[in-house]
Amino acid sequence: MIGRLNHVAIAVPDLAAASKLYREGLGAQVSDPVEQPDHGVTVVFVELENTKVELLEPLGSGSPIQNFLDKSPAGGIHHVCYEVPDIDAAAERLKAQGARVLGDGKPKTGAHGKPVLFLHPKDFNGTLVELEEA
Repeated sequence: MIGRLNHVAIAVPDLAAASKLYREGLGAQVSDPVEQPDHGVTVVFVELENTKVELLEPLGSGSPIQNFLDKSPAGGIHHVCYEVPDIDAAAERLKAQGARVLGDGKPKTGAHGKPVLFLHPKDFNGTLVELEEA
């Protein structure tokens, strides 16, 4: 059902500093910041040959990323994102198997302009999983 790894997301307390670290320290190609109000984050993507790293900074006081950073002030891996060919079919299959889809269970538009869903970390070995329709 899942396809390739789309990205690994890292929550950071300072997006500009993290972007500079990847750009100057590691020599990576880093996108411009993009606000994602529906998800409460500002994101940049670090482009790699075989996948991406998404750096997330809280956007607004109700950001779920702020909750994460309150527990891990230095930041850390927040989620992994896998591609699926049909997000609705994937969600139905997973729900039938007992997995919990977060939020209202309906896809939202993600940072790449494609439908995404998040799956409860307790159902996936303590890892928050994002599915993105490829």
